[in-house]
Amino acid sequence: MELWQQMIRDSVHTVDQLVEKFNLDKKVAEGLDEFFQARINPYYLSLIRYPGDPIWTQCVPDVKELEDMSGYEDPLQEDAMSPVPNITHRYPDRVLFLTTSQCGMYCRFCTRKRKVGNSDKISMRQLESAFKYLEQHTEIRDVIMSGGDPLMLTDTMLEKILQRLRQIPHIEIIRIGTKMPCVLPHRITPKLCEMIKKYHPVYINTHFNHPWEITPESTKACGMLADAGCPVQNQSVLMKGVNDDADVMKELFTKLLKIRVKPYYLYMADETKGANHFRTSLDKGLEIMFKLRGHTSGLAIPHFVIDAPGGGGKIPVLPQYVIHRDEDRIVMRNYKNEVYVYREASSGSNNGNGKAADVNKINIEISNKKNGSTKKPKNFKDFTTIKLPELETSKN
Repeated sequence: MELWQQMIRDSVHTVDQLVEKFNLDKKVAEGLDEFFQARINPYYLSLIRYPGDPIWTQCVPDVKELEDMSGYEDPLQEDAMSPVPNITHRYPDRVLFLTTSQCGMYCRFCTRKRKVGNSDKISMRQLESAFKYLEQHTEIRDVIMSGGDPLMLTDTMLEKILQRLRQIPHIEIIRIGTKMPCVLPHRITPKLCEMIKKYHPVYINTHFNHPWEITPESTKACGMLADAGCPVQNQSVLMKGVNDDADVMKELFTKLLKIRVKPYYLYMADETKGANHFRTSLDKGLEIMFKLRGHTSGLAIPHFVIDAPGGGGKIPVLPQYVIHRDEDRIVMRNYKNEVYVYREASSGSNNGNGKAADVNKINIEISNKKNGSTKKPKNFKDFTTIKLPELETSKN
């Protein structure tokens, strides 16, 4: 048995362990266990510094989960977009391929609680229908392996899947979505890396949410994957009490770059049943993005997105940099809240003498204003009311 497998076995996961380790009321612990089981391996447990800290909040069950039943079981409608078991086909040329129900640590904000931990919901026995679907749909060029966590599979089983995918000519890119470099970096071994190298291009999408998760162990794991030729990218979730602070996010993203991990996505938290207490306002996310842009390397700035409820896919969201646009000009502000005018080509790009017109800088002073809420120029057009359809809350 490998070290990482022993650490999974030694995880905190029973009701009695939750009561003993975290002083939970036994009835509450039983309710939480029935709702969504816990798994906190010894490594990730060791990162907790004090009760209620950002690490604790992500992994320790909380009674708030039982008080929040207003979210959706399947907020992204993955099951509705599943033509065969284990496959979600939302985008034209890529699919999500669920390969296991197990994770190295069960995140309390998980958007796939309905499946994770249940081998009947993500079954290895049904992989053949998934492979046949991939073979038949030649438009698919990109496969994202997920679950659960694909690196919970043994090297042998993982290689069988990679080998089978590489036998399908039209599949160009394989991505492995794994939180193991963050929650159990001991899983990243020389043997694993040597195996993955045989099936390139293989990309790794990992998941760090807080700077405290970047340790000597996780640094080593990410370095091994990078050395094995795997581009490593990070997907974070914006969460109240975990990382809803621009300084924390800047520290996280700059530290990720130092360990050769590119910040890729920052997600608004999904409207998941039992996890709404993690959600922040959109304004908070926009505030963080505005405080990052221009104040740190562009390499450290991820795409800020909302994964649209109902299966609409990832929708990018930006702070309001364009504050006016008409047929002649675009009025913009930069990261310092200075306003600039860019003249539209359609109105002529010179001043009549063949020389390019100067772009004027206009200094303005802004104080105690929300991001993007500066005084609007004359004739600025805005929407005041938009009616949106809403999903029905799951009754499961």
